[in-house]
Amino acid sequence: MYRHTLKLTVLAMALAVGHAQAASDLRAVVDARVKPLMQQQSIAGVVVGVVQEGKTRYFNYGVADKDTQAPVSENTLFEIGSVSKTFTATLAGYAVASGTLTLSDRASHYLPALRGSQFDHVSVLNLGTYTAGGLPLQFPQAADNAEHMVGYYQQWKPEFAPGTRRLYSNPSLGLFGYLAAQSLKQPFDPLMENTLLPKLGLKHTFLKVPKDQMSLYAQGYGKDGKPVRVGPGALDSEAYGVKTSAADLLHYVQVNMNPAHLDKALRQAIAITHTGYYSVDGMTQGLGWEMYPYPIQLDALVDGNSTKMAMEPHPVNWLTPPQALQPGTLVNKTGSTNGFGAYVAYVPSKKVGVVILANKNYPNAERVKVAHAILSALDL
Repeated sequence: MYRHTLKLTVLAMALAVGHAQAASDLRAVVDARVKPLMQQQSIAGVVVGVVQEGKTRYFNYGVADKDTQAPVSENTLFEIGSVSKTFTATLAGYAVASGTLTLSDRASHYLPALRGSQFDHVSVLNLGTYTAGGLPLQFPQAADNAEHMVGYYQQWKPEFAPGTRRLYSNPSLGLFGYLAAQSLKQPFDPLMENTLLPKLGLKHTFLKVPKDQMSLYAQGYGKDGKPVRVGPGALDSEAYGVKTSAADLLHYVQVNMNPAHLDKALRQAIAITHTGYYSVDGMTQGLGWEMYPYPIQLDALVDGNSTKMAMEPHPVNWLTPPQALQPGTLVNKTGSTNGFGAYVAYVPSKKVGVVILANKNYPNAERVKVAHAILSALDL
């Protein structure tokens, strides 16, 4: 009995030492990537969150505000820019699962004001996958408000046939979310804040940061180093409006990797966002999320998140039928506002994920390099 107990004690000590060594090694990897990056890019604050087999760790660097010198933490609120599109896509998936939205329907079916426009020929899925026919990255300045948004869509003319080219676009994904809310017969913001976010278990994620949370809202900094935060715009909530913490965002990653405890409609919604609808240059387009075979070479992941991929039209190869999430898939999304930069990547079959939040918009390639190094270290 004594020998058996001794063996168990030795084994427990060995495991503890192994875990401590692994934690130390991961800290070294993150430090080696983040500290020089912050100097090179003049970033005030960065939070990295890592999940592996359900266990989370956070690595906090720098400050949330240069004036107050308040340190960042996993509870600091950051603007996540276009990572918001994955939340919007989840709401749309929820509408599909609830039977109010059909991806193959014409976009004008859900918004009478668009009937008789080009959106009689554009599907809801086209909007959700940036294949409407050339909607631009941003709204023209004159249309970037709620008053003129619908008029812009009514007058819009496609550059190419719907479904033939991918052109990344806030007006495309934004309208996708707007129509999903229309189908559910509620405004988008209350649906997100009162229905979707609570169902996902997110308690520290907002479209509009409440007054009692403003002390946790990081100050963003522009390329000129001056303070800046996101302002209002057409479909801003749908396309780039979410503010959240590393702790909440990492919980969101865990829910995406393992949604088993959620209600049926939300499980279906997440599966819909992870479905591959077409491929383009090695990337498989989901709703909001973008996916790659894993393991993946760093250069391929950098290219998939490049300016060229975001700014130029690309021919698409539709998957018939659409493809459910495959084992060995990396799921990712970048996001930026004028003063913030975010990146999320996870591999459900490996049960690993990483979120990187910063209060400066710095190059996507640098975010991808940090995440790739972390995921590679976790996969040893």
